[in-house]
Amino acid sequence: MRTVDIIQKKRDAEPLTTAEIDYIIQGYTKGEIPDYQLSAWAMAVYFNGMTAKETADLTLAMARSGDQAELGSIPGVKVDKHSTGGVGDTTTLILAPLVAAAGVPVAKMSGRGLGHTGGTIDKLEAIEGFKVELSKDQFLQQVTDIGVAVIGQSGNMTPADKKLYGLRDVTATIESIPLIASSIMSKKIASGADAIVLDVKTGNGAFMKSLDDSIKLAQAMVEIGEEVGRETVAVITNMDEPLGEAIGNALEVREAIETLQGRGPADLTELCIVLSAHMVVLGGKASTYEEAKVKVTELLHNGAALAKLKQLVSAQGGNEATMDNPELLVSAPYQVPVVAIEDGTVSRIDAEALGVTAMMLGAGRATKEDQIDLAVGIVLRKKVGDPVKSGETLADLYMNNNEPMFTEDMTQRTRSAFTIVSGSAARSPLIYAIVSKNGVEMIK
Repeated sequence: MRTVDIIQKKRDAEPLTTAEIDYIIQGYTKGEIPDYQLSAWAMAVYFNGMTAKETADLTLAMARSGDQAELGSIPGVKVDKHSTGGVGDTTTLILAPLVAAAGVPVAKMSGRGLGHTGGTIDKLEAIEGFKVELSKDQFLQQVTDIGVAVIGQSGNMTPADKKLYGLRDVTATIESIPLIASSIMSKKIASGADAIVLDVKTGNGAFMKSLDDSIKLAQAMVEIGEEVGRETVAVITNMDEPLGEAIGNALEVREAIETLQGRGPADLTELCIVLSAHMVVLGGKASTYEEAKVKVTELLHNGAALAKLKQLVSAQGGNEATMDNPELLVSAPYQVPVVAIEDGTVSRIDAEALGVTAMMLGAGRATKEDQIDLAVGIVLRKKVGDPVKSGETLADLYMNNNEPMFTEDMTQRTRSAFTIVSGSAARSPLIYAIVSKNGVEMIK
């Protein structure tokens, strides 16, 4: 088999065999196929796409390129959740204990953040003493004992995906649905998931800006799930404004605790109920979505999910008292209000701009080597559709640096992310569609 023949075949829009895809991925991972040949192959895929079978073969080839989690010793259906990334996305911290409280085992491997804000692992490190690294045996035993564990991803999981993603980043081949879908799903399959719920963000603060593209990506991932025997459901959600009110690591942990206490922001609470209900159905703990939704809503409001979070934190060495008193989380010394300079209604909040501002405050990483400041970030005091008067606070900045020029720059950036109009403004729906093996259901 020759690499050039495989490139030529894909250039001419012919489907590749399983063996040809395995050859490409294994050869590239081992360093036997050079970057310039894989760049040509990736560009051919970008222009000509892939069939559902090819995309599934690519997904499995990448999933098998490194370590794979063996979760067979844990009883029950292991359901994983993945978000395509957004601003203020605190859902994993709420979903993991909520779904575990419903009886579905959650063996979660999460990443660190790159870009807007930290990943789930960074956020958990804002809890004093929390250990994000467990041995394989400790991880499996903890899920068996209490139903939930959240750890950092293995360094050698899906090395093919890491290498291919780095190449796509510098060869203008990021925006390819088969390549994005296989990248996401390979990590979930390597993580040992039996079934998968996807939160596919769309809009300004999302990777996928248009609803059509988001639905296509969701369909591709659901098809991969069908091809490889992992039932997958995707929820298309709005990221035209940040989810919830907090952007930043410790601030988002506080918000997650408040949500599990039944007093979180309405949009974050609603999304967590929807995603967890789908996870509970796939996990076999409810026969219908409606039944699951009633179940998880009750667990959220009766304290069972918060109790499960306390168990999780305690089991991994964290300070359990933080769950009752979020004041124990790391905090920034300076709180700077950003006030409106006109009356009106908030019609838009630029999620991406606020994500970048939070990163400049220190809440995210521009490069993998950057250190994150867990205490800093932004808390929104107004959301889309809210009336506002001049002088009212739009958001509070939590800062470790009160140098006047820096403070002024951060204040201006935050204020300019809010669009205020004189009339009324409607908020876009939070959930646009559900994509499953049964097709696309648009939510009215």
